[in-house]
Amino acid sequence: MSESQGGSASESVESPTDDGADGSDPDGSSGEETVSSKDTKEVIMEATFRALSKHGYKDLRMRDIGEEMDLTRQVIHYHFDGKYDLLSSFLEHIIDQYEGSVVVDGDADPRTELRARVDQCLFGPEFEEFSHWDRMKVYHELYTQAQNDGDHREVFNEHYERIRGGIVEVVEEGIEEGVFRDVDADRMGQLVTDVIHAARGRRISLGHEDAPEEARTAIDEFILESLERTE
Repeated sequence: MSESQGGSASESVESPTDDGADGSDPDGSSGEETVSSKDTKEVIMEATFRALSKHGYKDLRMRDIGEEMDLTRQVIHYHFDGKYDLLSSFLEHIIDQYEGSVVVDGDADPRTELRARVDQCLFGPEFEEFSHWDRMKVYHELYTQAQNDGDHREVFNEHYERIRGGIVEVVEEGIEEGVFRDVDADRMGQLVTDVIHAARGRRISLGHEDAPEEARTAIDEFILESLERTE
């Protein structure tokens, strides 16, 4: 997905600001940063996550994000044209984190790969800061706002289709290899993806902490086993 405005990933950030004629922060810190543009955006994304976790979507201010960084607040305005632009990039950032974290051995059979994809969606990758469910809480808060935002809804739709499409591809591969019985791969992918989303929503919105594990067991027992060829 695309990076936000702000030049190449290798440039140093010496951001022009409107907060002071000498480039200084209103709080007295310097406007020059030595962190690369790419690294700075990563810092901003993580600061946005922390701020969203504390304040929620509706009450979030750019100032709240700035308070979560060691860098000066002008850096945010240098890279992003306001709160909406920043949150749009943040949404793509957290989706990229999850889509890039599924690691399956290249020689894995379709059963192993399908289970790995399901586990990744239900239990997530490990992060140095904050848990998978801390991050999912923020993700779902943005998800609920998408009903009123066509651009963000499109991003979520594309993400959903990539998750579903990945599952469909594995099912199709299993059918071709004779591992799975001949089923409608599109419908199977839809079913598995919807079970995953329902379990995550139940865990986050209703506080049912066992929902992901229960969904994993149900997918194993009622979906994956039904895919196995019996003859």
